[in-house]
Amino acid sequence: MKTVLALETSCDETAAAVVRDRTVLSNIVASQIDIHRRYGGVVPEVASRAHVENLGAVVAAALQDADVTWADIDGVAATCAPGLVGALMVGVTAGKTLAMLHSKPFLGIHHLEGHIYASYLSQRALQPPYLCLLVSGGHTSLIHVQDCGQYELLGKTRDDAAGEAFDKVARLLDLGYPGGPVIDKLAAQGDPTAFKLPEGNISLPGGGVHPYDSSFSGLKTAVLRLVQSLQDDGIDPMPVNDLCASFQETVAKGLTKRTIRCAQDYGLTTIAVGGGVAANSGLRQHLSAAAAEQGLQVLFPPLKYCTDNAAMIGCAAADHLARGHQSDFKLGTRSRMDLAEVMTLYA
Repeated sequence: MKTVLALETSCDETAAAVVRDRTVLSNIVASQIDIHRRYGGVVPEVASRAHVENLGAVVAAALQDADVTWADIDGVAATCAPGLVGALMVGVTAGKTLAMLHSKPFLGIHHLEGHIYASYLSQRALQPPYLCLLVSGGHTSLIHVQDCGQYELLGKTRDDAAGEAFDKVARLLDLGYPGGPVIDKLAAQGDPTAFKLPEGNISLPGGGVHPYDSSFSGLKTAVLRLVQSLQDDGIDPMPVNDLCASFQETVAKGLTKRTIRCAQDYGLTTIAVGGGVAANSGLRQHLSAAAAEQGLQVLFPPLKYCTDNAAMIGCAAADHLARGHQSDFKLGTRSRMDLAEVMTLYA
């Protein structure tokens, strides 16, 4: 079993963790939500500076909480793609420096692979093949997980990601940032059937719709027009709870429908969900119920592993390291990178 110190700085969470195989020894996250809330979203330059300020203390806390010394660490990992380049550079530079200083191998980790590995932290017996629904602020994908580093993208969003749609609708309704948690909370008090909204189907040239791809831009626009219509009609107060419930219901039903069909079409009996939107109660309820009806197993990581964290990065790194994979110290950072390119990160 390999023990890894992992860093995650791809966006607005400064995180460090120590992971041994699939066991989390420590998991420290310094959130920047309060910093970026005043801007209504993440400001890349501000995020990078906050990572520089926070990372040293976060790494020290991770090592202390794990009760390990550098003699116990087999490798150092850091998220290198995709993400905000400046933010990624902070983590990768720190990771390389620590690896060089302590004569340890360095591993660059793909952020989305980290989200896939989040499920292993609570489901240690999980083994490929299975279907991963990855839903976050930047990504919405259906991924056939075949093995460590071997992934096939089966479905994706054609525009906005699901988490991005939650943030934009929350901003439209003046609910603050981030949008996912507050919409989830208000939706519990609303009527999910109050307003009919489009699920975001992708039309095919020959007719019909794409079975696995989705779109959230049209849904976001539909909510905007609905709000404008209610305002024009003089509706006051605005039925915010019903709007949140209807929006969340539409997203959850659309994702569930595509995920279940994809799993059945590819003969995959297990579905693992990852990413920030995996914490959404509406998605959890819909997908769990639909999977049970079809005799499928659906796995959601604990809430603390849904949002960005270093434990999931460490879990992926430990598996790669156990297979003899390590990165060159010349490895750079990339704002975009297909999941299919994961193995190019290793020498």
